Amino acid sequence: MKKLFSKEFIIGLSVIVAILVLFFGIEYLKGINLFKPANFYVAKYSNVAGLEVSAPVSIDGYKVGQVREINFNYEHPGEIEVVMALNKSLRLPKDSKAVIATSLLSGAYVEIKMGKSSQLAEVGSIINGETTPDMMASISDQVLPAVGTILPKVDSLLANLNNLVADPALSQSIKRLDNITADISATTAGLRTVMGSQVPAIMSKAGKVTTNLDSLTRNLASLSYQLKQLPIDKTMGNVNQVTENLVRFSDQLNSQNSTIGKFNSDPELYNRINRVTADIDSLILDIQKNPKRYISIKLL
Repeated sequence: MKKLFSKEFIIGLSVIVAILVLFFGIEYLKGINLFKPANFYVAKYSNVAGLEVSAPVSIDGYKVGQVREINFNYEHPGEIEVVMALNKSLRLPKDSKAVIATSLLSGAYVEIKMGKSSQLAEVGSIINGETTPDMMASISDQVLPAVGTILPKVDSLLANLNNLVADPALSQSIKRLDNITADISATTAGLRTVMGSQVPAIMSKAGKVTTNLDSLTRNLASLSYQLKQLPIDKTMGNVNQVTENLVRFSDQLNSQNSTIGKFNSDPELYNRINRVTADIDSLILDIQKNPKRYISIKLL
């Protein structure tokens, strides 16, 4: 029976299958899924340092695709085209931007900054590409020069510090501090001794003062109780009655209906009383001078 496949055909088919498996295996290891549908967009840059094929493309930290190709445009030197395969369901506004950013751990990646335009970019169209300053380049350009200017100052500071440490005055000051510390310790010990001897006496006096205060408090309580027992209500009633009598007496003095009131308010009555008093005085004097005129004594 004649064979359906010759030996050469089987070998050729095996080589083709091996090549296909190798190709798809390499793409799979790169993270590229050739069987997953995607929308392709192109971004142009002047520098793609650190960006590689299969680098992630993300929006707000979420991966939405990957870099499929990086091509140098030989017709326009200095221009590099990056082909991005994005999720089939993703639609980009026309004013969206593809920014190349760097990370210390994962290297360079593309961050999509969604635009606000109502018009959508067509699949396969070119979107604006931007790059952020490289972190290491920023360190080299900004940090290292600053460090270079600081180092001489640090050397000068260390030299001054060495001179200060080597200065004999510093060791003398430290010795003085040791003496001061020893004096403070001695003073503290003396205070402890004094407090140990005087505090009991002070506490004893404080106890006596407390006892006297207790006695004074009891005396004040007794006085308060005695004051409560006094007939204050009756006394206040008597005071009120005396006050009322004084008020009535004052009203009588000021009233024109009373004798005393008339006497105070009627000057004519006062003058009459004065004249009567003067007449009585004259009569008494005349009686004393001429008793016979007023007294008649007949002898039988």
